[in-house]
Amino acid sequence: MRTVDPVKHQAQRQRIVNAAAALFAAKGFERTTTADICKAVGMSAGNLFHYFPNKRAIFLAVFDGDREEKAERLARAQAAEDPWEALLETVDLLAEAAVEPLVPHLVMEAMVQAYRDPELEALLSRDNATEHAAVSTLLTRAAAAGRIDPGLDPDDTATWVLALIASLYTSAAADPSFRPAEQLPTLHLILHRYLQARPA
Repeated sequence: MRTVDPVKHQAQRQRIVNAAAALFAAKGFERTTTADICKAVGMSAGNLFHYFPNKRAIFLAVFDGDREEKAERLARAQAAEDPWEALLETVDLLAEAAVEPLVPHLVMEAMVQAYRDPELEALLSRDNATEHAAVSTLLTRAAAAGRIDPGLDPDDTATWVLALIASLYTSAAADPSFRPAEQLPTLHLILHRYLQARPA
């Protein structure tokens, strides 16, 4: 019986995911074929299906790769001593992938496909719920510590904070001249003025 080396197997899976991600970003899920993916990684369809049962499984894997690492970083942020600094670090964490050329287009494609794929929609919803809970927790702690306006509802405010972060991705996908990295200081400024302002 042939023994599978788990390290090599995982590395080959990642090669497939990386190649497919570039194709999905450029062509979209529907127009990307398994033949395209096979050509990009230099393997036969039979070999490809040894790693993934179908194209949809590869697409799901594109969005499932860093979940554990992100969850750990969000958990550390929620336990940080200074909730305001941890909140800003969390914003940077959630925004950091927007500067990668492929990611905004992949995010837009995922939003389209989520309407047709309940499993993908559930995956994205879980991610969003985790991020929302982390931001809401930090907002609650920051308000209790006197670092932000205590009159803000943490759940509603978390929704707006995440919407501002999401705009980096959608703007980058829609406008080739938009540079998310250059807009991060502006995002921080908006958050400072929104969260730390007191009503007159």
